[in-house]
Amino acid sequence: MTRVRKIDLPIHSQLWSRVGPHDFVDCYTVAADMPPRRAAEIITSFPGWAQFLLMIRRWVTTPFGLSNDGPEGKDKVGIFPVEIDTEGELIAGFNDRHLDFRVSVLRQGGQVSLATWVHPHNIGGQLYLRMILPFHIMIARDALARVNAAD
Repeated sequence: MTRVRKIDLPIHSQLWSRVGPHDFVDCYTVAADMPPRRAAEIITSFPGWAQFLLMIRRWVTTPFGLSNDGPEGKDKVGIFPVEIDTEGELIAGFNDRHLDFRVSVLRQGGQVSLATWVHPHNIGGQLYLRMILPFHIMIARDALARVNAAD
């Protein structure tokens, strides 16, 4: 059975350089030993139920001018522009009107971890984060289970 566990953000993650006192950070890990880029490709290949949730998100957020496809970028995983891509960690994401968002995919000691960092800019960003958090957790845990199954 796949065991996805919630953990603290690993101390060596380059995501730490962004973390401020009121930011949201979570991290989940699973047994797998694949390069972060490959894991990120699996993570951003959303299953049908998650694509449906993202379609609802698009419908709800479009009138507010929020990004649904991410900014342009030469190197992307899914809709997320890649900022850092090393043997041990890939960081991707972008800044939007309501919040800044990055995901980190780390490989260490037979584990692949998925961390999320969010810096809300305003009350809209804080409300948005609260509304999507249960879905974020479901999607993150499912994504790592798929990474484990592909390893």
